[in-house]
Amino acid sequence: MSKGSNMQPIIELTNVTKVYPNGVKGLNNLNLSVEKGEFVVIVGLSGAGKSTLLRSINRLHDITEGDIKIDGQSITTAKGKSLRHIRRDVGMIFQSFNLVKRMSVLKNVLTGRVAYYNFLKSSLGLFSNEDKLRAYEALERVGLESKLYNRADELSGGQQQRVSIARVLTQSPKIILADEPVASLDPKTTTQVMDDLRKINQDLKMTVMVNLHSVELAKKYATRFIGIRNGEIVLDCPADQITDDKIKSVYTASKSQEAK
Repeated sequence: MSKGSNMQPIIELTNVTKVYPNGVKGLNNLNLSVEKGEFVVIVGLSGAGKSTLLRSINRLHDITEGDIKIDGQSITTAKGKSLRHIRRDVGMIFQSFNLVKRMSVLKNVLTGRVAYYNFLKSSLGLFSNEDKLRAYEALERVGLESKLYNRADELSGGQQQRVSIARVLTQSPKIILADEPVASLDPKTTTQVMDDLRKINQDLKMTVMVNLHSVELAKKYATRFIGIRNGEIVLDCPADQITDDKIKSVYTASKSQEAK
């Protein structure tokens, strides 16, 4: 969080450590604050802890130590209804799209509203007209309103990822987490997807955190750079202060670090 700000961070990690059952430490005593409206890009080598960080924020992974707060509420200790309500505020976009391939685009997008319904209504697909309109508007935002009744598996990979963005928008979250959302896409489609995320960030003031392998993409879209190595934050700076040497430091450990 920037110095001098009195705003409550939208995401706050305090002394967060994640140790996997095999003893591997995915995150090591992380402290991080993210303000509302930031576009944060996380970079680092494969296995550095980028995905573990995102999945811990929305509690797809339980952390071993520390605490994570979403808009002031601890998602680490939340249970039952409280946990469901906090999770509604956190949308997740995956590299593999996570769509139900045989369902229509509209039905896939409407699953973003499941957390707002009881089990019976959501399992029967009894969504309100208001939510159907919300889903249509989300598809319109990503330029896929004409694909409303297509099956998801009839779409290209890039279109499927944009459907997953529309699904997250329909959820009406405060935060969007995107785990390597363009890793399997061609350059043109990559630009479309990243442009969509930036426009959502700018127009709707949603906080966006994205894991990326491409440093060039990170430079183009981030307002804030975070570099992770061996489960630790080794770089955290505004995008306009990033340099090649700072980026290099994320991928190159010093001799003292290598000796650990």
